[in-house]
Amino acid sequence: MTPNPREYRLSKTIQTDSLMYLVAIAWMYVVVMMTVVEATSQNGTVIGAIFTFLLYGALPLSVVLYILRTPTRKRARRIADGSAAEAPADAVSDRQPDRGDHASGHAIATEGKKP
Repeated sequence: MTPNPREYRLSKTIQTDSLMYLVAIAWMYVVVMMTVVEATSQNGTVIGAIFTFLLYGALPLSVVLYILRTPTRKRARRIADGSAAEAPADAVSDRQPDRGDHASGHAIATEGKKP
């Protein structure tokens, strides 16, 4: 039995996302350990620990996760636009016969002008 390509892509996405979050959690563990060492060492300060957490952990990790989640966001946007595009065409055709955003081009002359 051959797998459905859509299911395969979904499972591949889930695997990639899981790995991405695993790396992010591991990196935050390292940053928290660095922060603890900075705060408890004799030469360290709490402000230094806060800056260590922010500049080594929170800020870079948020940027990296944002960049790595871009394909997933694009895919979700494409799916949402695709479902919106599948709306019935009758609603559009009732409004404009040629489905454009311009005048319909009927051969009816306006008042006071001859064709």
